[in-house]
Amino acid sequence: MAERSPLLDPDILARITPLGLKAARVVEGSITGMHRSPMHGVSPEFAEHREYSPGDDVKNLDWKVWAKSDRYVIKRYEEESNLRCTLMLDCSRSMQYAGKNAGKGRSKFEAAATLSACLAQLLMSQRDAVGLITIDTKPRHVLDPKSTKRQKAQLMDTLETTKPGGETDLGPVILRAADQLKRRGMVVILSDFLCDLDNLYDALGKLQHNGHEVIVLHILDGEEIDLSFNDSIIFKDIEGSEEVFGEPWAFRKAYKAAMEEFIEQVRSRCQFAGIDHVLVRTDEDMAQTMAQYLHRRQRIASSSAGRGQMGVRK
Repeated sequence: MAERSPLLDPDILARITPLGLKAARVVEGSITGMHRSPMHGVSPEFAEHREYSPGDDVKNLDWKVWAKSDRYVIKRYEEESNLRCTLMLDCSRSMQYAGKNAGKGRSKFEAAATLSACLAQLLMSQRDAVGLITIDTKPRHVLDPKSTKRQKAQLMDTLETTKPGGETDLGPVILRAADQLKRRGMVVILSDFLCDLDNLYDALGKLQHNGHEVIVLHILDGEEIDLSFNDSIIFKDIEGSEEVFGEPWAFRKAYKAAMEEFIEQVRSRCQFAGIDHVLVRTDEDMAQTMAQYLHRRQRIASSSAGRGQMGVRK
């Protein structure tokens, strides 16, 4: 993997890094957002070494390493992280779609992978642990949350090399993936959610029942929302083989109403459950979308009644 992943969009990072991402409610491994855990240095789960720096507590020096190599290194443990966050990335074939107006030519999957990489970078800069589960017909790559450099390299490599394909019914697959989450934390799901919504709601409910805080990044292309085609066109089922000839202007109004109803349904159900829902259009500025969301989340966090009942956002 390159030293710096091409998925780390500098515009997005510049907008979201100053805002940060904290847990909205207390979950396992999370005390109060970016505050350090009181379990620092006492976990039996060793993570990695790092070079000693002036000011480090000498009790964390690894004297065995010093005896063998004459190097001063500090032991790090998993509980140095405040939050355990798992990014759950939809890799079904429908995520391949890229409209002509998609920002920077990104497909929905490329947009989701870019946001995953940037969120991972943000969380690790906060010393939080980040994991990744890619899903299509079943959970594929599973990386348990960690905060090490090696974890970051593996995560970025997985995001760069994974290709979307195949059908999926997202709800049952999320349920299977939920069983692989060993400890409570934050779960960020990135998908177009073109699936059976009742199954999806069951899966989101399971995650919440298991004590996870859930954030939904609903990723759609502008053409999917607006049906902005001017010529006759053949519509192909991207996860199947069906093809339908159509004249978009004849049913654009009804289509847009149905799509808006779909988005609103997902949004309102998330709001009812206290799940953040963020609509990410690939034909719009994703850096601005994410910055607005994180700013809103930050503002609500500072209010007396905000945490634990995050409403539906854009």
